[in-house]
Amino acid sequence: MGKLDSLYARMPVWAQHGAVSAFGLYWYWQRFGAGYQKSLDRYLHRDRLKPEEWGTWQMAALKESLGAAADHVAYYREHWSESEKKAALAGQLRDLPLLEKDPIRANARDFLRQDLNLRKPLVFYTSGSTGTPIASLWTAAELRDSMAVREARSARWAGVSFRLPRATFSGRLVEPDPMSKGPFYRFNYVEQQAYFSAFHLRADTARFYLEAMRKHGIQWLTGYAVSYYLLAKFILEEKLSVPPLKAIITTSEKVTPEMRQVMEAAYKCRVYEEYSTVENVLFASECERGKLHVSPDIGAVEILRPDGTPCDPGEVGEVVTTSLMHYSQPFIRYRLGDLAAWDGEPCRCGRGMPVIKEVVGRIEDVVTGPDGRQLVRFHGIFINQPHVREGQIIQEALDRIRVKIVPTEGFNEADIADIAARVQQRLSAEVNVIVEPVTEIPRTKSGKFQAVISLLGKNRNANPK
Repeated sequence: MGKLDSLYARMPVWAQHGAVSAFGLYWYWQRFGAGYQKSLDRYLHRDRLKPEEWGTWQMAALKESLGAAADHVAYYREHWSESEKKAALAGQLRDLPLLEKDPIRANARDFLRQDLNLRKPLVFYTSGSTGTPIASLWTAAELRDSMAVREARSARWAGVSFRLPRATFSGRLVEPDPMSKGPFYRFNYVEQQAYFSAFHLRADTARFYLEAMRKHGIQWLTGYAVSYYLLAKFILEEKLSVPPLKAIITTSEKVTPEMRQVMEAAYKCRVYEEYSTVENVLFASECERGKLHVSPDIGAVEILRPDGTPCDPGEVGEVVTTSLMHYSQPFIRYRLGDLAAWDGEPCRCGRGMPVIKEVVGRIEDVVTGPDGRQLVRFHGIFINQPHVREGQIIQEALDRIRVKIVPTEGFNEADIADIAARVQQRLSAEVNVIVEPVTEIPRTKSGKFQAVISLLGKNRNANPK
């Protein structure tokens, strides 16, 4: 655990609220500072471009981005052939090779544009749902762009705004004590934002989350889809009263029809799905007609067959994307590890953006604590683990977690102890954590990497002994 995390864990709750607000003040400036409003105006202006106008805009942006990658990014200069570099300078995207995640994990700075001289970029980590987290390096301008597009095409499409009080489920350990009796959130007074703990959610704690919404006048919810689904199930089971809400915008996991039905029954408002990445290479958001629109100014998205040819509408294929908005660390034909299908019908909302009919996968197994808490996005324990190439969490019983690790050079007993401590901090000190170094972690039949696997209900021996 880092020093700041340890200090935060020792603070009284009132001081933790203050620390979260101080943190919020810094990030408010980073997210909504100079240039944000101009960026928002640009995204709003492009909102109603026609398909042919989007095609012209994206081709010009692609040509500029690919040319800059060929000239100024170390990885592409070293690994692209001369013919591929010529194709990049000509804007010929499909003549370029696909990009795997391993080279980025090995050295994320190899993908920075050297002509921009980014000495201290902002660093964000992917969740690791398809392996060990990747470091995504951003400029402040790119961060403001990312917030502007979320305001323009996610929040406003749902009838809300980041200026309104909101609650968020994310992977933050806002309540460090796994055995806490509450409160299970911390409040950022700067943005009027309640950070909910995804690690304390169970039937007997659900009412405390609703009390926090009432206390702070929360008007909309955003964050982990599975967390809001679990909370919704508890609300219906316990017959709890929910304060009025305008919308829920889900992230990080696919929303199934069953999940949507349960959430809308519990919260009494519309659920809007958002499909995006920490790397800022793709952004898709749900409109008022319920269609998932891809923003062409964030990334050039392809859905491909195994032979590399484009899929027809309705045909499921691999999602490959090229960053346009995230220009400082361009990922060209980046393999996300997701499967999806295009919708061949134009949306009745009138927007000219491409529509995704279905995103396949991205729902993870839930880890259950000995006390009944159900936790999602558990693979966050691998963030800032420098000696872990890949990691997988397997819940074998309520009191037994197996963590498979593909180690790098330098992996030792201290890393094992840290991994065990992270698991127990989220669950309980009573949980037996088995850290197992392995040479590789098998993929599924579709080639997907499963970061979290729960054997509860699948294994006769899954109950604690």
